[in-house]
Amino acid sequence: MSSTPLHVHDHGGEGPALLLLHGAGRSHADWDAVVPFLLPHHRVLAADLPGHGGSAAPPAGGWSFESAATAIETALRDHGAPDAALVGHSLGGMTAAFCAATRPGTPAAVNLDGFWWGTPGRYEADARVRETVRAAAGAVMPAEYIAQQAAYAGKFGIPYGRAERAARAAARELPDGRWQTLPERDISLAMYDEMDALDLFALFRKVECPLLLVRAGREQPPGPPGMEWFDAFLSEYGAGLTDDLAALRAYRPETVTVERIDATHALLLEEPEAVAALVRGFVTRPGPQGS
Repeated sequence: MSSTPLHVHDHGGEGPALLLLHGAGRSHADWDAVVPFLLPHHRVLAADLPGHGGSAAPPAGGWSFESAATAIETALRDHGAPDAALVGHSLGGMTAAFCAATRPGTPAAVNLDGFWWGTPGRYEADARVRETVRAAAGAVMPAEYIAQQAAYAGKFGIPYGRAERAARAAARELPDGRWQTLPERDISLAMYDEMDALDLFALFRKVECPLLLVRAGREQPPGPPGMEWFDAFLSEYGAGLTDDLAALRAYRPETVTVERIDATHALLLEEPEAVAALVRGFVTRPGPQGS
């Protein structure tokens, strides 16, 4: 299957190679605060997934985990790091797990809070959540968008400059000063369809290399008025995720490690040093740990 060439930032460093992958609608820049804590121990590459950041968009409607995995293989080979461990956040974590399940040579994979919304149809508000995500896909935002994103991140303790740089790298500025969020809408919708169709925990069960699953342990702040339904969904989803992870650990105790981190889903920007410590400890001594 053809794939879209990836934009890869080579941070250098020495030691076992890591390829860092970001979440949906984000870019490799989300990892910038984590990288300095990895470089003393690893060679570090960070990639933009297809349609994100500096990577080209796949053909309309053509986003798939398989083509992303093929593009990752090509990028690692081109950068002389075919044996890199894969470390991903959110969508990037799902992609890392997909590669580990379908590419037997993957040495280890880390999935940082990449569990999507669970099995479609499992939760009462499931359809409403997925519709809400799709409504915002590939939107064109006003000129104030980047500043608004950076200011909002301050509620999570994220420094303004860090949040601003990450938000700017994840979007494209238009000639009139507005911002096109990425991927653009048709690619985003195809990507969300792929994410919905992926039986994630069945995929985890197929992974034979060491697999680290890290769950965000800090609750999201309550949403604005009118979003109480989403707060209730998150509570229900959290309980279901606990059950799913426990069942997976029981099924794959020899390969699966489960950890928590004291952060919300934006953990790369909130707790970069803690993220790096988890990754270093696992990749240096891969094997089942946690509960």
